Amino acid sequence: MVDFENKPDYNVYDLKRLMALLRGPGGCPWDSEQTHKSIRRNLLEEAYEAAEAIDEGDMDHLLEELGDVLLQVVFHAEMADEDGYFDLDKIADATCKKLIRRHPHVFKGVKAKNGSESLVFWEDVKREEKMQDTTSDAMGSVARSLPALWRAEKIQKKAAKVGFDWPEYSGALDSLRAELHELEDAIASGEGITEELGDLVFSAVNVARFFSVDPEQALGLACDKFTSRFAWMESAARDQDRRIEEMTLDEMESLYQLAKLEK
Repeated sequence: MVDFENKPDYNVYDLKRLMALLRGPGGCPWDSEQTHKSIRRNLLEEAYEAAEAIDEGDMDHLLEELGDVLLQVVFHAEMADEDGYFDLDKIADATCKKLIRRHPHVFKGVKAKNGSESLVFWEDVKREEKMQDTTSDAMGSVARSLPALWRAEKIQKKAAKVGFDWPEYSGALDSLRAELHELEDAIASGEGITEELGDLVFSAVNVARFFSVDPEQALGLACDKFTSRFAWMESAARDQDRRIEEMTLDEMESLYQLAKLEK
């Protein structure tokens, strides 16, 4: 029995044994009650928190958040092991084999001129593994659980890979304008608004792709900017001894334009 409380240092196998203890008889009631589905969201949330630590450039925070991501992997592995499906070692084994298969330019003597060509090898092996005979097969394999902006970007990249793409960004911009007009027509008719709005956002993602802009990051920055400007508006309203919700839309718009100059 490992003396978990007094061990000076731990490794991933200690984490594996600790999770088995928490899930086992006399362990933690909450941990023992969980299923793959019940902690699905935890895995997503921990991944996003790790991404935030990366954005902050805070390595201590990243260490902590990567540990939380690893915990979720170990948690799922333990539950799968209990049911006789796989364990942490099998996960590592499958991942190592995948890395070797998808890097023929490292392990099979094939030469890659640059990182872009390396990605081509990776994608070709991936399509062969997953028996994706067509580009639409590859598009269909893009996870629907991805944030929709990222899913759109990945689908568009697969289309571009086979030449279905605008030769330059101006075509993507023209398409964006056309989709805006179609949305305006839908609003006027009261029909198809959701579909046309989706087409507009999809086209905006295509423009972002031409400039190597992460659409999720771009939208996140827009959210931060709007929040900052709104905070400035509320502060300015308080300076006038007023509450923002008591102002007219024109008054709020005037403050927002001032906020844009400040923020």
